[in-house]
Amino acid sequence: MTFTHLDDRGQARMVDVTTKQPTVRSATATGHVACAPDVVAALRSGEVPKGDVLAVARIAGIAGAKRTAELLPLAHVIGVHGAVVDLQVTDDGVDITATVRTADRTGVEMEALTAVSIAGLAVVDMVKGLDKSVSLADVRLVAKTGGKSGDWTRPATGQEARTP
Repeated sequence: MTFTHLDDRGQARMVDVTTKQPTVRSATATGHVACAPDVVAALRSGEVPKGDVLAVARIAGIAGAKRTAELLPLAHVIGVHGAVVDLQVTDDGVDITATVRTADRTGVEMEALTAVSIAGLAVVDMVKGLDKSVSLADVRLVAKTGGKSGDWTRPATGQEARTP
């Protein structure tokens, strides 16, 4: 078996994508922040003491997508040409969906996953004073387009009720 991120000596390396041609690519990821009913009520009424949770989380998610290469040591620095982070308050918390787009040499799956993760962590940070049991879960890639491997969509399994 050949490992793409190991050199001939077995040391970690970044894959060289210099000769690849830039193509249009996108990736969508989702996640969920589970909150107590009183936190959901505070989110819906806009009465979370720290302020506008969804606005802060949306900006945090976009910033996270743009800084993915700083967080993941073997991720490529790529141009994030579009990032949309949507947050929806549900009866049991907040659903998060992020779609990231680029025209570059490698995909944006990690950027979409990072956007969801950072947006979720921002929600947790904003409401943890109201609910110590708040949790971020189910962060997953649900679709990607472009690149050598083509398009992919996560198959429905019945266990992904929160996945669009």
